[in-house]
Amino acid sequence: MRPRLDETIPEALAGERIDRVVALVGDISRSVAAKLIDEGVVRLDQARVTSASARVAEGQQLTVELPEAVDPRPAPDADVEFAVHHEDEHVIVIEKPAGLVVHPGAGNEDGTLVNGLVARYPEIATVGEAHRPGIVHRLDRGTSGLLVVARTAEAYTELVRQMSAHEPERIYVALVWGHPDNDAGVIDAPIGRSPRHPTRMAVSQQGRHAVTHYAVDRRFDQPRPTALMTCRLETGRTHQIRVHLRAIGHPVVGDRDYDGGRPGLDPGRPFLHARELRFAHPVTGEPIGVVAPLPPELDACLAGCS
Repeated sequence: MRPRLDETIPEALAGERIDRVVALVGDISRSVAAKLIDEGVVRLDQARVTSASARVAEGQQLTVELPEAVDPRPAPDADVEFAVHHEDEHVIVIEKPAGLVVHPGAGNEDGTLVNGLVARYPEIATVGEAHRPGIVHRLDRGTSGLLVVARTAEAYTELVRQMSAHEPERIYVALVWGHPDNDAGVIDAPIGRSPRHPTRMAVSQQGRHAVTHYAVDRRFDQPRPTALMTCRLETGRTHQIRVHLRAIGHPVVGDRDYDGGRPGLDPGRPFLHARELRFAHPVTGEPIGVVAPLPPELDACLAGCS
């Protein structure tokens, strides 16, 4: 049975549109309120409301059958696969495969890493934010590599603090198009939402401070000029490495969102892998360092370069 709301319209809301009143008293969005009106479950003085623009009067009795509450906690899914590199009673360090979304969101309600985590480690369901329990940092869907996950509230609080202070060392390996002019450097450029593509990021003076350190490990001429780079995050903005490398004219090979999808070399995903993760254990303070070698598809791509 759907929860029911019964309210008497107060003087303060007299003359307001019914959809706005339903949204206010039901603590729901205007769009959800309008949908409830369309469904015929909103009544004033027992009369069904048929228009979202109808006005209310003081003293009228409002009755609304509210939608069922949705549990924000991700459902466990034991079919989600990921490798575990470190595990103790407070933290887990896992390796996320490319193509796996970290936590549920718009367009990805299930089958995410978090769904797999709560299946294997059910205790994390109450750690941190309800819709992404245990998660203190993320990787893009197309990026593979290491993530630390909190198993306890104590670990979560400390890991969030460490991430906010940029204390953990996060090192990535990337294959980029072209040969950078310098063997090493620092990219210091703010990153914000792209005005042209809302789902992408861009270097923007209105963006947030972002710093990436890089070093060129190898240069290749075949099948096309590319370079293998090590990148270290000083900050952790959305799509940071991908945006920064594109900004200096060397986008990540295979990254179609940021001009890296070019003929001649295609790993089937962005050639970006979170290879190393180092941090202080959130409870004991002991240093933890984990290294994850390149996954097979990136190794195979690199084997074709010379």
